[in-house]
Amino acid sequence: MGKAGKALKQVLDIYGISQNKLAVTMETGRPNVHRWVNEIRDPVADTVLEIRDALKKINPAAAEEFIKLYLGDTDDDEEPA
Repeated sequence: MGKAGKALKQVLDIYGISQNKLAVTMETGRPNVHRWVNEIRDPVADTVLEIRDALKKINPAAAEEFIKLYLGDTDDDEEPA
């Protein structure tokens, strides 16, 4: 499945954030977070933004890391001038 789940799993592990903590902050059920983390279901684009916003409330660095991992490092994709 998708990049969002992999990025989310990595960020939760790195920053020690539980799936339950994210679910409570997002005001969603923990099973939803479980599905994303285990790549059973991909979050839709709006939900990716909600994940980012919730992570920002918990740990702003985690939110930045999530977006970086999700979008990838765009500098690596650019060709030299």
